[in-house]
Amino acid sequence: MILYLHGFRSSPQSMKAQLMAKAMAERGLSAQFFMPQLPPSPAQAMRDCERIIAEHHDGKQPLTIIGSSLGGYYATYLAERHNCRAVLINPAIYATRDLSTQLGQLSYFHDDRPFQFTVKDLCELEALFRAQIKPERYLLLAGDRDEVLDWQEMSKRYAGAKQVIVPGIDHSFSCFSDYIADIIAFAGLA
Repeated sequence: MILYLHGFRSSPQSMKAQLMAKAMAERGLSAQFFMPQLPPSPAQAMRDCERIIAEHHDGKQPLTIIGSSLGGYYATYLAERHNCRAVLINPAIYATRDLSTQLGQLSYFHDDRPFQFTVKDLCELEALFRAQIKPERYLLLAGDRDEVLDWQEMSKRYAGAKQVIVPGIDHSFSCFSDYIADIIAFAGLA
């Protein structure tokens, strides 16, 4: 099973989510792929993810969580909680710090729906931080031209993990399709 978690203000309509869904469908694995629309509340987002895992993961097959940006922060929390693998694409490392500038009325990128991001949401994010991680469970994909998050913080945080730092790639990680086969292999589904 693969659970894909999009980034802040993003959605399952993002380029990476759609490419991953297509790749899973082409391999006949659509029934093992989930990409929920995450709510603004981090606590609610984790409850939604926990429900999906409980309902669809039988514990016999591997569970892999893919997270992009804020989704990578969530994926780290869930991977440590469920003792599973995670693929992180330009992940947020210190989400509370990085999103503290985003308080207030915002909208999603793909459909302009408004939502409120609050101090309560920041506190919920802080509660999800895992200081200790097992690096061997992670695959880090990062661009060294990320204009939103610091790829060097990512590399340091996941020291010991399998890391692919791609020269010239920004936060959107537009080369994602080049790594789908690697992601599927890392997830044990190849």
